[in-house]
Amino acid sequence: MTAPAPVFFALTQGGADLAARLAKEFPGAEIHGLSGRVARAELHFTSASEHLGRLFTEHRPILGICAAGVLIRTLAPLLAGKGSEPPVLALAEDGSAVVPLLGGHRGANDLARKIAALLNIEPAITTAGDLSFGAALDDPPTGWRLGNPEAYKDFAAALLAGARVRLEGEAPWLEPSNLPWAEDGDLAIRITEQADKAGANTLVYHPAVLCLGIGCERGASPEEVIALARETLAAANLAMGAVAAVVSLDLKADEPAVHALAKALDVPARFFTATRLEEESPRLVNPSKTVFRETGCHGVAEGAALAAAGPRGDLIVPKRKSARATCAIARAPEVLDAYSFGRGRGTLAVVGLGPGDPAWRAPEAEAAVRAADDVVGYSLYLDLLGPLAKGKTRHDFPLGAEEARVRAALDLAAGGREVALVCSGDPGIYAMASLVFELLEHENNPEWHRVETTIVPGISALQAAAARAGAPLGHDFCAISLSDLLTPWPAIERRLRAAAEGDFVVALYNPVSRRRRHQLSTARDILLARRRPNTPVIVARNLGRPGEAVQVMDLEKLNAAAVDMLSLVLIGSSETRRTPRTDGGTWVYTPRGYGAKAGKKDRVGDAA
Repeated sequence: MTAPAPVFFALTQGGADLAARLAKEFPGAEIHGLSGRVARAELHFTSASEHLGRLFTEHRPILGICAAGVLIRTLAPLLAGKGSEPPVLALAEDGSAVVPLLGGHRGANDLARKIAALLNIEPAITTAGDLSFGAALDDPPTGWRLGNPEAYKDFAAALLAGARVRLEGEAPWLEPSNLPWAEDGDLAIRITEQADKAGANTLVYHPAVLCLGIGCERGASPEEVIALARETLAAANLAMGAVAAVVSLDLKADEPAVHALAKALDVPARFFTATRLEEESPRLVNPSKTVFRETGCHGVAEGAALAAAGPRGDLIVPKRKSARATCAIARAPEVLDAYSFGRGRGTLAVVGLGPGDPAWRAPEAEAAVRAADDVVGYSLYLDLLGPLAKGKTRHDFPLGAEEARVRAALDLAAGGREVALVCSGDPGIYAMASLVFELLEHENNPEWHRVETTIVPGISALQAAAARAGAPLGHDFCAISLSDLLTPWPAIERRLRAAAEGDFVVALYNPVSRRRRHQLSTARDILLARRRPNTPVIVARNLGRPGEAVQVMDLEKLNAAAVDMLSLVLIGSSETRRTPRTDGGTWVYTPRGYGAKAGKKDRVGDAA
């Protein structure tokens, strides 16, 4: 897992030029510029305040090349607590100043130092601890936790007042600091994996050296597993803050109790194959033939803990049992990077990008893509990601290779990767989501089933077309695909007749292709049998992309020549109306069922 790449936020072309110079030194960095003022940027915005607020709530590091006041006034209403703030910095457009405004101990100070070095200036850092001692004692680096944060305020005040401090244990991250070390100091910094209730004059730091191995029956309750882990740690007087990861057998990668424990401890859950755990058999204290018959290894809890701790690690708490779970603890000789061993539970997000315009893309969709290691999809859809695809491994597929895309995405996720399978529109409407579940059902691949799968909705083509034209979906509607690749044409005709009989507004997907030209005319004739010849029809092409075109015509004039593969056709019901626009165009809408009461106050309220 890597920290999110920073966003250079530019309001002028001069700011964007400075951003372009600096961004080269920040892998994955994006340049966002104000539309109309910034010519070259990876993403343009029209409202500076809305865009800043969105970046902040998404916890993106913000490097604002603008007046500090712009950032302060915009973000002030969003501030909640310094523990949840992303880094926010203000940079002078001429490169003469860089000021960390928020998140100083969450990366802003480090970003300021790096930018200042690139610009050959001094960073305007105001954090007292950083200035006086060169160390952020209230925000230790990854792999370390402050065990008694409530003691920090008085401790820091004493330091600033001239008190000296002694170090009890080893902490390499403190070596470059300017702390006033003294063997007889009145203050103490204690390094330990033990649970330690220190006094007001001591800060306790826990290095992430403990590996908590868990085995459990299928469906074991999270409460039981969490209680067992806490009891095991407490019995050995070990601190929860010293736990680097919860580890187990890969067969448990989808076990809710294991993930609930990892969440409770705020650490990753990592998993090993049975073959890897069996390599630890000589070091097990409690090998089990029964466990071997069921899993292929002689010990899950002890084996996983030892595998995570490494060859120089020690099993310091052998297996303890509850009714349906086991727990063991191993200690590594040094701080662990939990993402360097085993693998995580793979994730697959099936993401709807909407019609194409980034402005129509849901924040959840952007967050899912941003969190992914790999992006899978049709090449055109991957191109639509723009800067979101930066730093991701792309897996491009041609049009029509839908099943190959889904299989590739599931295989990647089954290997522990975080994967985004991207679609246009909404993934559940004539797109990839249903194919994912179809393969999960019919293949019955256990590794695929252990993947955490989520569906992220997007604006569908029918919604986008309706919005561009007015409100044609104001009452009952349906969607029918005219492609007979997967559905026999007689079945499509039955649905068209039913839609005509039911007087639905009809959205026609896949209206034509290079070889399919007659189906659209047949659909028109079926609907004409129940509709007026001048029934409004909307033909929307390339929605949200260059070349967008929306045309309104009469149903009797609809033919294949007016439509292509990138078009969606919306055919009105008998109630669908047209009303003129002031620009000479036409709005199309379908009354909500109260046509006889038009002009009267609607007491029913808005429809869902």
